[in-house]
Amino acid sequence: MAHLCGLCLALRGDHGQLARVVTNYDGLLISVLTEAQADDGGALRRKAGPCALRGMRTASVAQGEGARLAAAVSLVLASAKVRDHVADRDGLLARG
Repeated sequence: MAHLCGLCLALRGDHGQLARVVTNYDGLLISVLTEAQADDGGALRRKAGPCALRGMRTASVAQGEGARLAAAVSLVLASAKVRDHVADRDGLLARG
């Protein structure tokens, strides 16, 4: 959960509030692997404020390059998904 919240906060911090809609589980692997390879141990975590999706509780969340890289991966995956829908003319772009 720390990585998911860290990804969401990294998206908001680097790309704006609307970018949070591309939060997904696919990019979390990048964040987890980056933290596992770091020498800092728990230094890549910070305390986040209350969030409605966590029941208005605070939490320890992942931060740093792993979370930022996971955010970039989530944006790339969302872009590819939209491009695929445009090319296939399906989803919201379905033919009448």
